[in-house]
Amino acid sequence: MTENSETLLEFPCDFPLKIMGAAKDGFAQAIMDVVLTHAPDFDAAHMEMRPSKAGNYLSLTCTVRATSKAQLDALYRELSSHPMVKVVL
Repeated sequence: MTENSETLLEFPCDFPLKIMGAAKDGFAQAIMDVVLTHAPDFDAAHMEMRPSKAGNYLSLTCTVRATSKAQLDALYRELSSHPMVKVVL
């Protein structure tokens, strides 16, 4: 089975990831470090940040240039297992 038959995505493509966690010092930087490990060409200026209504949580949207399903899977796994992350969509 080829990689393209396992996913509906065509690579390379721009792929948005939404990462949510507690609004703590260092959260955005920690997420940036993980994203850059898997997508070294990611531009930090394109990270969107939205605090929750009460300000307890922070939602980050990072649109990466995905080159393969394996790259996205590895990035998702690392983000999901990060202790500061609550949800990855």
